[in-house]
Amino acid sequence: MRELDQKLLDFGISESFDENDYYVSKSNYFAKNIIEIWPKWEKKIVNISGEKYSGKTHLSKIFKIKSDALYLHSSEINDQTLRRIKLSNNIIIEDLNENFDEKILYSLINLVEQDNKYLLISSKKPIDTMKFTLPDLLSRLKNCIIAKIEQPDDELIYAIILKSFSDRQIKLDNKIIDYIIKRISRSYSKMHEFIYKIDELSLKKKKSINFKIIKEIIN
Repeated sequence: MRELDQKLLDFGISESFDENDYYVSKSNYFAKNIIEIWPKWEKKIVNISGEKYSGKTHLSKIFKIKSDALYLHSSEINDQTLRRIKLSNNIIIEDLNENFDEKILYSLINLVEQDNKYLLISSKKPIDTMKFTLPDLLSRLKNCIIAKIEQPDDELIYAIILKSFSDRQIKLDNKIIDYIIKRISRSYSKMHEFIYKIDELSLKKKKSINFKIIKEIIN
């Protein structure tokens, strides 16, 4: 594992969204690289997609600092918000979903393209697979860069586990981490649930984390 002490993925436990805390592997390399190369994007609109706890918000925060972007959660956006967006050169829309107003999204994308702005959208599903029906919107969505965060590989799982327990000031033997990696589900949400259960059980039993506790949770 390379530079784990310097570059570990923030897993939602620490509030730090520093770029140095984001660990990169094959699973998220493309999404992270898109943020790094800004403003040299081939298209003005980028969609970073991935399941909950996959690090989308961390990348959004990195982009916010890098570009001085206007940061908005999708639930905040309405016709009035478009006025604020018009005053910003770079915009972040966090956690877009299929329930979002299609006409507002179409107006937003038009505004970005007409005024030569940059727009970063995060979502669980890629936006070009969402069940929108407005023909003009569907056409616009084809003109976006889709950066999907894939399911975590072993290297990223190692980093997530190490970082998560490091935040709790818990040290794990490498043999225990290797055991977990071989048996845990390749899902960010499942890993988050697994780590929470370990923490909860160890506190409840007032024991340090050992193979017995790990096996009990996995089983």
